[in-house]
Amino acid sequence: MKLYQNGVYLLNGSLLLEDAGDAAAAVKNKIGREITKEQAKEQTIAYRILKSHNTSGNMDELQIKFDKLTSHDITFVGIIQTARASGLDKFPIPYVLTNCHNSLCAVGGTINEDDHMFGLSCAKRYGGIYVPPHQAVIHQYAREMLAAGGKMILGSDSHTRYGALGTMAMGEGGPELVKQLLGQTYDIHMPGVVGVYLTGAPAKGVGPQDVAIALIKEVFANGYVKNKVMEFVGPGVSNLSVDYRIGIDVMTTETTCLSSVWKTDDKVKEFYEIHGRDGDYEELNPGEAAYYDGMIELDLSEVKPMIAMPFHPSNAVTIDELNANLLDILDDCEKKAQVSFNGAVNLNLKEKVRDGGFYVDQGIIAGCAGGGFENICDAADILDGKSIGSDEFTLSVYPASMPVYMELVRNGAAAKLMGCGAVLKTAFCGPCFGAGDTPANNGFSIRHSTRNFPNREGSKVQNGQIASVALMDARSIAATAANKGRLTSAADVDAVFTKPKYFFDKTIYENRVFDSHGVADSSVEVKMGPNIKDWPKMCALTDNLLLKVVSEIHDPVTTTDELIPSGETSSYRSNPLGLAEFTLSRKDPAYVGRAKEVQKAEKAREEGGQPYEALPELKDAVDAVLTKFPEANEKNTGIGSTIFAVKPGDGSAREQAASCQKVLGGWANIANEYATKRYRSNLINWGMLPFIIKEGTLPFQNGDYLFLPGIRKAVLEKQDTIAAFVAKDGGLKEFQLSLGDLTDDEREIILKGCLINFNRKSE
Repeated sequence: MKLYQNGVYLLNGSLLLEDAGDAAAAVKNKIGREITKEQAKEQTIAYRILKSHNTSGNMDELQIKFDKLTSHDITFVGIIQTARASGLDKFPIPYVLTNCHNSLCAVGGTINEDDHMFGLSCAKRYGGIYVPPHQAVIHQYAREMLAAGGKMILGSDSHTRYGALGTMAMGEGGPELVKQLLGQTYDIHMPGVVGVYLTGAPAKGVGPQDVAIALIKEVFANGYVKNKVMEFVGPGVSNLSVDYRIGIDVMTTETTCLSSVWKTDDKVKEFYEIHGRDGDYEELNPGEAAYYDGMIELDLSEVKPMIAMPFHPSNAVTIDELNANLLDILDDCEKKAQVSFNGAVNLNLKEKVRDGGFYVDQGIIAGCAGGGFENICDAADILDGKSIGSDEFTLSVYPASMPVYMELVRNGAAAKLMGCGAVLKTAFCGPCFGAGDTPANNGFSIRHSTRNFPNREGSKVQNGQIASVALMDARSIAATAANKGRLTSAADVDAVFTKPKYFFDKTIYENRVFDSHGVADSSVEVKMGPNIKDWPKMCALTDNLLLKVVSEIHDPVTTTDELIPSGETSSYRSNPLGLAEFTLSRKDPAYVGRAKEVQKAEKAREEGGQPYEALPELKDAVDAVLTKFPEANEKNTGIGSTIFAVKPGDGSAREQAASCQKVLGGWANIANEYATKRYRSNLINWGMLPFIIKEGTLPFQNGDYLFLPGIRKAVLEKQDTIAAFVAKDGGLKEFQLSLGDLTDDEREIILKGCLINFNRKSE
């Protein structure tokens, strides 16, 4: 795999020319005419799609309106509640509400099904589409029923990626969907576009997850595609089935790219025909001379079966490398676990080495990444006539939709899997976020799913539990299962892949999915279960801020799972106050208590009292502030909390990673950088200041108070540098912060306290 260090021209879809030396002359020589770099940038597929959806008239500053929206049952309640608080009367574009996360209704009594009934009633009242539990995972339904060539879809799940079908899709926090529901726009700078030039064809046994993990390994740490669009081109694309392309595409989220799109061909056209949507196909190719801001050149034939070791998809090696260096690599994982879990528990993987092999405890093929038709059929062929054994090892398979499941039954693949001892389950995202198939303590699970962050398998470190996940392709998981849990590469098994044709039967959807066809019925009452709560009142940004640092995180990257855990906490996504109790619970269990103590002072201030009577320790900080800023008082100075993290926000699009901090009185985050645009946008939409501080020695530590004089004015006047002070030991020590680029609307959202206030005030 080669990563170009300069921009690259793609000529006639098949010739790469690096932007070095006299590239313009070379381009003219090849295509017979002059073309500027700016003109060539307009010939990417991504540029053309973005231009057709941009409403600003300025391709440097985009204001995007999407064609369709999609959410699942741990995001749509909060989104619709926010939009309702801002005057929503109907869904202006198709909005699909799936129910693939809290599907099991296993935690919290009635609250999961209450959320589902909320969704169904909202689909009726506001004119949406409701997909009941177990019918399809969010992204598979979108592929089957929503995607269309040249269109754009916004989803409240980070793996909203339908680029293989010619649809540019993005996963964002809920407030960005709220904006679309209210007729507003998705505002971004024109993103860079990085080409992924594919050649060759995958070797036998190499699946899409192997290609995806190899890509993530190369580009995650160096930020090569961060917040950019990945555009897949080159002759190798035609050597991949559409299912295979989808399997690579969905994992591009883990590179931290903004979105993805692929060139399309007759195979994609056939996909739409199979699904009865011939008219949604559009042939997409880059122009005669397209310019890319970067280029990844990948020979598919060189990819080997991969494994992403705990605790990140980029922590990857080939399976052969792992088996050849078992003890060293496993020891490294154990040391990383000590860091991730602050020594609270001990991960012991080396004990799983027996007779020179590594024995895993569990295999899972599931969700939007693993649950596709071809993945499961190939796994079934590997396991045909085999046994997974009667010891610890287990294998669960979750087809991504009922139509996929139905076809697996009809063509015999389901019988092959059941016969070997595997368990087939319904469409459910639980194995991807820790709400299903949690292994035993110290268990090691291999999964064809999207992520393997800490606790993604469902264990609870605070209860002394630890387990871990490695990501692998369905084919190597099946090979391992056939070897009764001994880690095995699919390249090492002699299987005949039957490659059965897929037939899509939409009868299930016709019988079970509620589709309003865009007709809203205002007579329908929204069903509100007892756990569904409104957002608490949030005040506007005050002239000054006094913030206490209540958590300090120095991990290289902090995931949204660590900011607000997934798993059983998902049942409380409809209850802002209830969910907030879990904030940082697996990373900094003392955070909630510290934040609540500070919040008492702010509540006292808002009620006209003396803040330091509610929080006596505050008086020393206030006295220090008054030595330099005597005009600061309880009327013009808000009191709240903040956290520092080196690089927060990798992973999920969940807005609750930010909103839970806000509910507990958080006013800001301070970071060296933000891992994703999604998390930074979530902070802004919840009225939190996304501060940046230069890398190096921090001028403050956990427990310190920070004073930000004139912060409201600084936001209003678009100041590049924000003066801040550590209030400590009776004095003030100055340091500098910045906010980075903010649109005018983003500044207004922060000034008004949150997106809800922004929309309430602008009705």
